[in-house]
Amino acid sequence: MATLITDVDVKDVRFPTSLLADGSDAMHTDPDYSCAYVTIKTNKGIEGYGLTFTLGRGTEIVTQACKSMSYLVKGQNTVDIFSNFGSFWRKLTSETQLRWLGPEKGVTHLATAAIINALWDLWARLEKRPVWKLLVDLTPEQLVSTIDFRYITDVVTKEEAIEMLRASEEGKKEREEFLIKNGYPAYTTQVGWLGYSDEKVKTLCKKFLDLNFTSFKAKVGQNLKDDIRRCRLIREMIGYENKLMVDANQVWDVDQSIEWMKELKEFKPLWIEEPTSPDDILGHAKIAEALRPFGIGVATGEMCANRVMFKQLLQAKAINYCQIDSARIGGINEILSVYFMSKKLGGKLGGDTIGHWRRHSNNIFILVPVCPHAGGIGLCEMVQHLQMWDFVSLTGTTKERVIEYVDQQHEHFEQPVRIQNACYMPPMSPGYSTKLTDDCLENYVHPDGKQWKHMYEKGLFQKTS
Repeated sequence: MATLITDVDVKDVRFPTSLLADGSDAMHTDPDYSCAYVTIKTNKGIEGYGLTFTLGRGTEIVTQACKSMSYLVKGQNTVDIFSNFGSFWRKLTSETQLRWLGPEKGVTHLATAAIINALWDLWARLEKRPVWKLLVDLTPEQLVSTIDFRYITDVVTKEEAIEMLRASEEGKKEREEFLIKNGYPAYTTQVGWLGYSDEKVKTLCKKFLDLNFTSFKAKVGQNLKDDIRRCRLIREMIGYENKLMVDANQVWDVDQSIEWMKELKEFKPLWIEEPTSPDDILGHAKIAEALRPFGIGVATGEMCANRVMFKQLLQAKAINYCQIDSARIGGINEILSVYFMSKKLGGKLGGDTIGHWRRHSNNIFILVPVCPHAGGIGLCEMVQHLQMWDFVSLTGTTKERVIEYVDQQHEHFEQPVRIQNACYMPPMSPGYSTKLTDDCLENYVHPDGKQWKHMYEKGLFQKTS
């Protein structure tokens, strides 16, 4: 009997993280980590779970977008979807009326990600494998068939992507065994939220050092003197043998980004993340060029709307670290295309390391490793699968690559991330690690979950939507 999609359920799930300043940065001072949560139901009783990350208010808009798009999924045969996933993805993003609200950006693309993520979770559950293993086990032709190459064939074609995968076939089994034993390197942002006190920052630095973390990220951009003080505090705690990254969350103008980072260069940050508008490709290129003499890279991607913007960031040499987000662009299908573009446009390995650049044949090639944005709700759970596939099947290396880790909200998932020795350990259960617990849904579906009713009664929050 064919597996048919019978229904699509969408819920608005929110957590009161603003109460403790969790997630606070220069742009987003009071986030309540939230998600639009999609459950795809089938006639066989197997379900797929997906989500897209939000910050509280407005989640109801994304959930409505998911509901508006769900008619494209209901009644579909899963074999028809997964056997030509790239074409189905284009159908979802090219619905002739809904497309006007994007196209392929904003609320409709967030909704696309939630639905697509749920479909991948369903596919992996049907195959009884975790998503990373499903991706690894697909033939090059099968994997590439999931990608819509429209708008990016001037950079990478289906044939080139297939050849990249074929060229990496040797050693896949050994890399998979290494991954299962050792995991994938992580860095933490938990020490760096702007709303945290100095004592809390110190305590968290010690905690993560004791957990063998060697890479840390701090939020900056609100006040220069305070940034200097906080970066100095973190450096005093972690030393200069460990890595420090900083993140401005889009608050600066282009020239301001350059001048501000010159003031922070003494702390030897590996990268400045989101220094200016996420849409300003040429601005990022100017910043990257200006900061290169100081060994400071530029990272961005968590707010990058689609594969076309990533293409241009890579073409313009505007970024040194490519930060895909599992819920910002249109799910795994589109994210895979960014991995292929990053591999092709990101330079060549070999030669001497110069900061995060390499010298090869007397030329400097700018490496652009993919270092996913994570944290939030479910982002850590999802991106681990993608980065693990990249290691086993595409790049074959974890060098200069690392996955962001934030130590919160994982308890709400049935299969939360597992961190050992500062590494993500491969999930082994079927799916995309995206299923929320029944207890979570009972308490945090907005606005009628038990916890939200309690918080409204206590006056901790004021209803706005």
